[in-house]
Amino acid sequence: MKSTMTPPPMPLITIREDDLSGPEIHALLKAHLATMRARSPPESVHALGLTGLRAVDVTFWTVWQSEDLVGCGALKAMPDHHGEIKSMHTAAAHRGKKIAEAMLLHILAEAAKLGLTKLSLETGSQPGFATARALYTKHGFAFCGPFGDYREDPHSVFMTRAL
Repeated sequence: MKSTMTPPPMPLITIREDDLSGPEIHALLKAHLATMRARSPPESVHALGLTGLRAVDVTFWTVWQSEDLVGCGALKAMPDHHGEIKSMHTAAAHRGKKIAEAMLLHILAEAAKLGLTKLSLETGSQPGFATARALYTKHGFAFCGPFGDYREDPHSVFMTRAL
């Protein structure tokens, strides 16, 4: 006899602007930086630390599932109605649950509200970044050349999309 039980629904997530003061976010960002350093050579790690994420031109959000911090992401304002996605990260225990997709959709909506007309990002070219590249491609990002202060780097991939 087949069971008719269905798994309980996944708890809803909430996304909120964050001031980067909590110990949970410090731990998540430490894990993010460690992951980036493990996958890329030092000169190719472009992730922002706490100081960079607290810059006046950066808005930072955290993703929560009940009381658990499960992810984060940021938007950096640039000249000419251009924005850059920074520090997209999902806690290891919560990968595969569409946390990053929810954060990306939130950033896209916030960028549009701000009147940005273009959004770009830098991510890694290594296999460990394939899931991220696929997510961005799914949401209309296309490969492009370096933007802002970036330079050509075999360990970096640059992507952009119009808003």
